[in-house]
Amino acid sequence: QVQLVESGGGLVLAGGSLRLSCSASGDTICITTMGWYRQAPGKERELVATITGDGSTKFADSVKGRSTISRDNAKDTLLLQMNSLKPEDTAIYYCHAGDMCDVAIGEYWGQGTQVTVST
Repeated sequence: QVQLVESGGGLVLAGGSLRLSCSASGDTICITTMGWYRQAPGKERELVATITGDGSTKFADSVKGRSTISRDNAKDTLLLQMNSLKPEDTAIYYCHAGDMCDVAIGEYWGQGTQVTVST
């Protein structure tokens, strides 16, 4: 079992920056790919960025060039740095992790952290 807890969300002016953090606990040795997803009001949850165990990253086109995803495996922490924030970045941001040990579970989600970008 793995537990994920997000932090770092808040209210930011357009053009500003935020750093989101996800802390993993439990059987963290089983974690494979990790990522950030977001869900805006009235919209489906969408991919923001992912990072594999060996450091390969992918980004949604909407955040590419102004976002960085990183992980510290020793500290079981996932980070998302977002710069040049736009009102359309407003959403609840969720941490995600894949599980390579328990096929009955397969993946984990955090409870989310709210990001609001105002003009």
